[in-house]
Amino acid sequence: MTAYLGVDLAWGLGSGRKPANETGLVAMDADGAITDAGWARGVDAVTDWIAEHLGPRTLVAVDASLVVTNPTGIREAERQVGQRYGRWKVAANPTNLASAASAGARLLERLTELGVGYVSDTAGMHARTGPAAFECYPYTTLVGVEELGYDVERPRYKRLDLRVPAAEARTARAAAFDDLVHRLRTTPLDPPLLLDSHPLTAGLADPSVLHGPTHKHREDLLDGALCAWTAAFWERHGDRRVQVLGGDPALPSDPPDDAGRRPVVVAPARPSQRRPAE
Repeated sequence: MTAYLGVDLAWGLGSGRKPANETGLVAMDADGAITDAGWARGVDAVTDWIAEHLGPRTLVAVDASLVVTNPTGIREAERQVGQRYGRWKVAANPTNLASAASAGARLLERLTELGVGYVSDTAGMHARTGPAAFECYPYTTLVGVEELGYDVERPRYKRLDLRVPAAEARTARAAAFDDLVHRLRTTPLDPPLLLDSHPLTAGLADPSVLHGPTHKHREDLLDGALCAWTAAFWERHGDRRVQVLGGDPALPSDPPDDAGRRPVVVAPARPSQRRPAE
């Protein structure tokens, strides 16, 4: 059975003195049931977890920059995130070859060694003959899937709103997180996302706490689930409801890497978030 793995990868590699931040990990089957979930620290531990869950056609969705070829500045895929989703207050952090946050590239190296391919277009994703990985961004999923109802802007379930006092910002962030989980649990989605099917993801429905590290711990797992579901959504709907940012031959793009892999971000999209036809 096709399996979908979601990896909310901590971008930093960590060191002997300071371990990498937690990575949220979720495995989902074709029916939307969560078959495994948890956290790991560091690329090696994340790679080991992925290796344990690989099947013949596993699709691995990673929230991190996997292919980076631009020496400076911002990748074209990241630029297009802002261009297409900026109205919803969604933008991507810029990455380049000088960025210290390089765990994504390191993870792709490790996955390649395991025989995991890299897919950067819908045709290649459908035609894969083995497990494959791609890059995604949960915010584009949340605002790009109309059923979730984020018609005005992204949910503020991550960073604190610095425009208001800290206590108020923590309360608002917790409320946004709880509302997001409620929407994911109650909205009819195609394919389904059954958070209640695993004890850890079911626990995301518990009321949020204001303690920052605890919130981040839960957020990483939720984003892992969103990544896994993005993989299933892409396979289910293809180009009809998903666009590949950075992969349009009619637009500027970054050069492929030495293995011919293109830096792209796979993003669910409403019609209004797509490039207008010329």
